[in-house]
Amino acid sequence: MNRPPRRPGRVAVVGAGMVGLATAWFLQQRGADVDVFERRRVAAGSSWGNAGWLTPALTTPLPEPAVLRHGVRAALDPASPVYVPISLEASLWRFLTGFARNCTTRRWRRGMVAYRSVNRQALDAFDELAAGGVEAPTRPADPFLVCFAHDRERAALLEELGELERLGQKVGYDVLTGPQARERAPILTEHVGAAVQLHDQRFIDPPQYLAALADAVRGRGAVVHENTRVFDTFDDGEQVFVRCRTGMHRYDAVVIATGAWLPELTYRHGVRMPVQAGRGYSFSVAAEQLPEGPIYLPTQRIACTPLGGRLRIAGMMEFRDPDEPLDQRRVQAIVNAARPFLQGVDLTDRRDEWVGSRPCTPDGLPVVGPTASPRVFAAGGHGMWGIVLGPLTGRLLAEAVVTGTAPYELQAFRPLR
Repeated sequence: MNRPPRRPGRVAVVGAGMVGLATAWFLQQRGADVDVFERRRVAAGSSWGNAGWLTPALTTPLPEPAVLRHGVRAALDPASPVYVPISLEASLWRFLTGFARNCTTRRWRRGMVAYRSVNRQALDAFDELAAGGVEAPTRPADPFLVCFAHDRERAALLEELGELERLGQKVGYDVLTGPQARERAPILTEHVGAAVQLHDQRFIDPPQYLAALADAVRGRGAVVHENTRVFDTFDDGEQVFVRCRTGMHRYDAVVIATGAWLPELTYRHGVRMPVQAGRGYSFSVAAEQLPEGPIYLPTQRIACTPLGGRLRIAGMMEFRDPDEPLDQRRVQAIVNAARPFLQGVDLTDRRDEWVGSRPCTPDGLPVVGPTASPRVFAAGGHGMWGIVLGPLTGRLLAEAVVTGTAPYELQAFRPLR
């Protein structure tokens, strides 16, 4: 008999990225004893080398009509910002078919309504972590510049920002000329002919922040088991067993936050939503004059962030297996696309070349909440928004785990949809 779950005393969190660690922290905040299992090391996945943006203004569903307008031919080009290698894998084509089906204005708006309530609260969750002792700063993104070569390229962003306002998400921004953008960020070249400056956004140094969050979780008594892959989880109707190389461990509840590997452990518990690795690349370069805040080149899908005295440049959406090695062709494609827009940087002197797998879903919405087992919870599928939504996901999911009732903000993200 599958009895109703009691208030969990011991909870396992599988995955030590932003989502997993934030969930662990908020579970501890609610009185749970937590163990964290990580197949490699803290922040080894997409939480490490991303751009570090905390940008609710840009947090929207990935499937949108513009993706289809971009064209299948471009997606098959290795130099394209979105690259889909020819593959016979049924799981990839299932994901792509679902993704294409969701690239409509109606479905994008529906997804945006789901994001609206979490976007409003996303930065508050970071403030709660800071007040609770997570010793890593979030920095104001001042300025945050979205740059284009021409006015006509900018029109799509202005239309999207207007649509967000009509849907109830207010975004502060200024429309800039190219010279105004270059005045705010001299690293930009004259190739920038139009820009938008977003207000009230932030950014972090991802490795630094995740290390501080892991320290805070450990400081509250959790054991973080690194280099410990979880092979399976079993619900016996009263508790959940976690099987890993060190044996079987028993818990009152389990949260699975394994990013692009989410289906490996959630399928047993009824989750059929495809989660595909959307691999992103990054590296850092020296700059004669770093910008004060992030720079986004949306046409090229390139993100630039000043971190640790260098400029981190990130980009690409590559739909491949998450365990594939780094492909230098993608790195070079980012270099070639960024070069016309940046000056005073040596793009040949690259450090920390990295690839990480963002967990993407066909409808562009996360997979967060209880599974078919009332003791097993999924937390993933955030696509490009795992950093900005990770802490809020942890706060909302901790409430669901401890009380047995999922908050209304998670209804659109339910794993069994």
